[in-house]
Order: sequence, then C-alpha cells, then structure tokens
Amino acid sequence: MSMPFYIPAEQQARDKADFARKGIARGRSVVAVTYTDGLLFVADNPSATLNKLSEIYDRIAFAAVGKYSEFEQLRRYGIRNAEVTGYQYAREDVTGRSLANGYANALGQAFADSPKPFEVELLVAEVEADGVEIYHVLYDGSITDEQGFVVVGGSAEAVNTRLKDSYAPDLSLGEALAMSQRALSSDGDIAAANLEVAGLDRTRGRRKFFRLPDERVAELLGQTA
Repeated sequence: MSMPFYIPAEQQARDKADFARKGIARGRSVVAVTYTDGLLFVADNPSATLNKLSEIYDRIAFAAVGKYSEFEQLRRYGIRNAEVTGYQYAREDVTGRSLANGYANALGQAFADSPKPFEVELLVAEVEADGVEIYHVLYDGSITDEQGFVVVGGSAEAVNTRLKDSYAPDLSLGEALAMSQRALSSDGDIAAANLEVAGLDRTRGRRKFFRLPDERVAELLGQTA
C-alpha cells in the first residue's frame, strides 16, 4: 500500500509565502506619501483602465499591487462592507482601521485554508482632521500601521530607500508627487501618462478622494502630457 505524501505545515506556509511574494514582486510599485493636506498615492501604472488606486468611502482610499483580478475582488468587498456599515449605523462608523482589519481577516483565512494564497498587497488610508492613518496589509493577513510613507510591490525595497533619503514632513502636493516619481524611476523619469495618481485631501467636502488626470500630473511635474 502506498503511503500518502506528507508536507509539514511549516513548509506549506513557506511555500505559500514564497509564491505570493514572487507574484507581488512582478507587479509595479505603488507609493503612499503624506503631504500637507492629506495623502498622495502614486502608482507606476501605464494602463488607463485597470486602476490600482480607488475610493472606498468618504475619507478612505485603497491601493493595491499584485494580481489584478484578486485585488479588484477585495476592493469590491471593501466598498460593500463600508456601504452596509454606513447604512446600518452611521457614516462616521466606517473607519480605515475596521476596513483594514476586515481585509486582514479575509487574506489570513485564505492563506491558511486555501491551497493558493492571494497574490496581493494592500494599503488602506484614512484622512482625519489632524492626520492620516495608513494600514499595510500583506498576503497572509499581517497588518501594520505606517507613518509618513510606504511602498508596496515591485522593487519596494529600492524605492523605499530612495524615499527615505528625500522624504520630509509638510510637503506640498507637487513636491510629494515629484519625490514619488523620482523614487519610482530607476532608469530615468516615468512619463506622466504612465503614472496613476490619486489621494485624500482633508480640505475637500464630505468625499475626500481625488484623482489627478494626466494633464494635471504633467503640469505638476513640468512635463508634457
């Protein structure tokens, strides 16, 4: 009688983690940077339709790298969760922390129970009157809160090092964008048309999310769109 092939649980977890990390590293990086009026997301993304950056609720935004179909599924989950909570209770009860915890639980359960983990890394940000909260959620459900700036996907370590050398608090929108572009550029500038730029601005009305068109990005960077 043949014996069943046994793989230790620790080895399974390592294999899943390696698989997820390799998938995420194949994607292009996303930078989140705090600036004077809130938070700016800048993604190296030449696609005009497959967005990595999105509004989730009034003052909450979402960014992701990895497998598009998987993080799009998670984005929709977050929007539904936020809308239901806001409808059943109050809009103020929808928080970035609760959404990030929901994502962490979903990713952690999938990592533990499914043969294939999600190949995604997420950022959930919430702008408040006196600051910004940024939550970084990994493929295995691990969650951390970040300060100032954070990079996910692609060459995250190299981009993070370049940001660390140039980041300063109280940046203007243009300064934050230019700094992010320089950090994302390894062999020369990335054209404005290849950047997806969005964020949260606390000076706006109820809905804090904004998205910058290519022409405005080019203007801030001094490029031709």
